[in-house]
Amino acid sequence: MRATTEVEDLLRRHAPQVLGALVRRYGHFDAAEDATQEALLAAAGQWPAKGVPDNPRGWLIKVASRRLVDILRAEEARRLREEKAAALTPRDAFTAPPPGADRAPSQDDTLSLLFLCCHPALSPAAQIALTLRAVGGLTTAEIARAYLVPEATMAQRISRAKQRVRGVGLARPDHWERRLPAVLHTLYLIFNEGYTATSGTTLRRAELAREAIRLTRTVRELLPGDGEVTGLLALMLLTDARRAARTGPHGELVPLDEQDRTRWDGAAVEEGVALVTGALALGPAGPYALRAAIAAVHDEAPSPEATDWTEILGLYDLLVRQVPGPVERLNRAVAVAMVHDPRAALAELDLLEGESAAGYRLDAVRGHLLERAGDPDAARAAYASAAARTLSLPERRYLEVRAARLRA
Repeated sequence: MRATTEVEDLLRRHAPQVLGALVRRYGHFDAAEDATQEALLAAAGQWPAKGVPDNPRGWLIKVASRRLVDILRAEEARRLREEKAAALTPRDAFTAPPPGADRAPSQDDTLSLLFLCCHPALSPAAQIALTLRAVGGLTTAEIARAYLVPEATMAQRISRAKQRVRGVGLARPDHWERRLPAVLHTLYLIFNEGYTATSGTTLRRAELAREAIRLTRTVRELLPGDGEVTGLLALMLLTDARRAARTGPHGELVPLDEQDRTRWDGAAVEEGVALVTGALALGPAGPYALRAAIAAVHDEAPSPEATDWTEILGLYDLLVRQVPGPVERLNRAVAVAMVHDPRAALAELDLLEGESAAGYRLDAVRGHLLERAGDPDAARAAYASAAARTLSLPERRYLEVRAARLRA
């Protein structure tokens, strides 16, 4: 059993590198993915019994390449039977380069593949699905379950995404800087959905959060000097460090100021603080580094009362200058309440009315601020409104409990 698990981990690690190498050499994303999956299945059937080869990645690339050439030759033969297609398709289009004509595969292929999955022609939903499928190695069924959609729907989404990037090669290193914001945003969205699920019966989807952290580590290994990559990894670690304390014995949500901080992951906090410190030293702080710095202030406080809200408010001031979105302004309003007065924060919330991106959280925060301001009736109404709008069962129950506590 242990050998099988080790093989599965090995295959998961090499899968995106193999797929990236095939796409770089041959193109044909969808066919390359099929060939890679067949090589992985062959390895999963042979390696536990026969042993892992000395060069597992090379073995996988060799087997996948042979299968891909077979696929492409079959496709070529089919095209040759169609006169128009034969006229438009060069005979050497499916011929592999001679040995040594291409650089050796490396982890750069993983990063290039990730950048391909975040191609600007794809919608954010398609970028997420394709990233989890091609780079993360999750099955279509696993992705569909994580996002609470039918497997057929997710399969169609992934298929359309692959069709959109069919004729697009791997992103070249000189394109990485331009594509990097989309990659980081995709990883951030995957993590957020994993850490706080937007719908469903559970508060978090652990597999998504873990996968986002793993992929972000990979990006940082290849781009160690980028402050935003480092900042994003720090943010994920500092946030995920609290996961054990976020839920009670029955899966109920436990807010930050009521969590048992002894249950936080000290090693993750230590690593996250070190990463954000390094990110801030790399140059002017970007949005992810600033968010990570805010998370670090929370995580380093020994108690809610010891939290340096003045520093947090200052960091939010910097953040909203760069990202003046409703979520950032909503979070800043909480800091305003803690530093100054809840009424001042409520005035800022009024400016967010009509911002759809704030969603139910606008009423949830309003309820919290009204409760602090001593207006239980208005707070109860705000909590009830938020509870009616959220699709997350744990969050709905939490908000309903907050409202019930304020009944006369």
